[in-house]
Amino acid sequence: MHLGLIGGIGPASTEFYYRNLVRAHASVNQALELTIVQADMRELLQNINDQAPLRQAQIFLRLARRLQAAGAAVVAVTSIAGHFCLREFEALSPLPIINAIATLEAELTQRGLRRVGLLGTRIVMASQLYGGLSNMEVVAPTGANLEATHQAYIAMATAGYATEQQRDLFLAMGRDLCQKQGAEAVILAGTDLFLAFGGVECEFPVIDSAQVHIDALYRASTQGAATGGA
Repeated sequence: MHLGLIGGIGPASTEFYYRNLVRAHASVNQALELTIVQADMRELLQNINDQAPLRQAQIFLRLARRLQAAGAAVVAVTSIAGHFCLREFEALSPLPIINAIATLEAELTQRGLRRVGLLGTRIVMASQLYGGLSNMEVVAPTGANLEATHQAYIAMATAGYATEQQRDLFLAMGRDLCQKQGAEAVILAGTDLFLAFGGVECEFPVIDSAQVHIDALYRASTQGAATGGA
């Protein structure tokens, strides 16, 4: 199946998706059919700040049409923050959408988790991942910690790398979610968080939403059927 990705928000996470999809397909000696189009991170952040999901969905619609013209059979947004307009995008998209939040909820339900913590952008944490984890309790940093986590995430995603200070902050927030708020696992609810957590030994269980989404894309590609679609 020809996969269509809306990337660019941020570039590092798009590369993470690409690299892991290439590796997964190579491991089973199967060709990867893939087209990536570029969305603008600054435009996305402005539409989030303006609470304008329809405006962003219309941008994604133009990109989805471009993917459709290139032969893609499904589309995915390689950004959890970009899912803030997914309901509106689903109503417009000419292609089935492989939804990162739906695939994440299925994974967490399969693992039997009842209380999870979130790290990501402000809107992702404050909305408890847009209300998409209905089968479990969700906790996130609060007050100044929520804002500090958001600012560190945006700076990291924009730069394309994590500083030691940013990594220490994310690790401290993750520990608090488990030790003080009772989370059974911490969800990396931002597709760029691999920059901070990759190769790091954590004192708490971590589930990378980007990798869960990538696995769903791989299954769709190799099995010829979309999961978690529109």
